[in-house]
Amino acid sequence: MDFLGLMSKAKEMQTRMAALQEELVGLQVVGVSGAGLVTVTLNGKGGLVSLKIDPSLAKPDEVEILEDLIVAAHRDAQAKQEQAVAAKMQEMTAGLGLPPGMKLPF
Repeated sequence: MDFLGLMSKAKEMQTRMAALQEELVGLQVVGVSGAGLVTVTLNGKGGLVSLKIDPSLAKPDEVEILEDLIVAAHRDAQAKQEQAVAAKMQEMTAGLGLPPGMKLPF
């Protein structure tokens, strides 16, 4: 590939990265635990958007269970967010001819 072709690919990648950044802000993933008693919603950047707790869990003697369910729901949402971002990155880089396994700064 010639230098001009490489520069063209770099500019195309930069444009795609900017579009992906905007898309990720609007992406939302939901993590669930306790058969739906706790749900956590994260945005595409991993930021916490919302936390919902079923009122049946609001018992002083079950605080540790609630804490564990919140952590589990967050882990679930985080895993889904990472998968969604990886899928978007794969879509974005398709056809650019990048070497297999090349990681982009993201």
